[in-house]
Amino acid sequence: MLSTLRIPALDKSLQAELQQKIDQKTKPPGSLGRLEALALQAGLIQQSLHPMMHKPGIIVFAGDHGVAELGLVNPYPQAVTAQMVYNFLNGGAAINIFCAVHNLGLCVVDAGVNHDFAPHADLVDRKVARGTQNYLLGKAMTESACNEALEAGAALVREKQAAGCNVIGFGEMGIGNSASAALIMHCITGIPLEDCVGAGTGSHAAQLELKKKTLQQALDKHGVPTDALDILATYGGFEIAMICGAILQAAALRMIVVIDGFIVTAALLVAFKAQPAVLDYCVFAHGSHEKGHRAMLDYLGAQPLLLLDLRLGEGTGAALAMPLLQSAIGFLNHMATFTQAGVSDRSTQA
Repeated sequence: MLSTLRIPALDKSLQAELQQKIDQKTKPPGSLGRLEALALQAGLIQQSLHPMMHKPGIIVFAGDHGVAELGLVNPYPQAVTAQMVYNFLNGGAAINIFCAVHNLGLCVVDAGVNHDFAPHADLVDRKVARGTQNYLLGKAMTESACNEALEAGAALVREKQAAGCNVIGFGEMGIGNSASAALIMHCITGIPLEDCVGAGTGSHAAQLELKKKTLQQALDKHGVPTDALDILATYGGFEIAMICGAILQAAALRMIVVIDGFIVTAALLVAFKAQPAVLDYCVFAHGSHEKGHRAMLDYLGAQPLLLLDLRLGEGTGAALAMPLLQSAIGFLNHMATFTQAGVSDRSTQA
């Protein structure tokens, strides 16, 4: 899927008209800062002088990692992944609150949790397996399982788009997934592993050193694959693979893709390595406080909208950025022009 799904190059034929529309609003040029660039990007993605947000939402993918069973890269037990899924389903997590406050749809997906959930109206079952394999012993996923996860993420986006959604963000839950994200980051960016590994879910100093040592052991075993799919299959998780597939599909459908923090950006790195055009469809929600995320953003040449020292995951940063996107589209569509308001533009002055 990584090589077969084609993302169209962003058509910039409307750029001059969109910029003129932005500049005619009753404000000094550039005075709405990043919101102006955001409005321009939304118009270009949707190929419209009147872009709209329809049924914006967040999909949270949950999956377990085989290495986490050993406690080498995670201070919390693997069982927390399933416990947090129940928290999502019960409406008690931060992402539930932010989605409710901002009127965003929320979808929770079992991508590969090491737990069997009873059927639940609010849980989408796309389980590939009960967690990945331990990458200290072998690849985390077979190529076929990785492709299955990629396609599952893509299929969910197609379903959302068919239901009217045109703006989508992604979140994740998976004990041990910051370790996978660090390995993916190192393999794709070439940034030293030391600079990619952060505390994740609250590692103390000794735990962090053990995490770094463990990830180096994984690299010593597998090396640095050159192929995007191989990197993902070797070190990734089912939730990361599904996010990668979802990002690619959303961009291919010309949806606006809101990128969350460290884990989601790692999935984007894989998508970018396979299909560089994906970046034009991405809005970067925030700069995470997790070590390595700012370097990821620099590698991609991306500027985040928010700097709030978040490092929770779940798609929380994406949910918080959605109202900014709504504001950018709102001013573009509804703010008066100088002519409409009877206000003198500086260009009319003698």
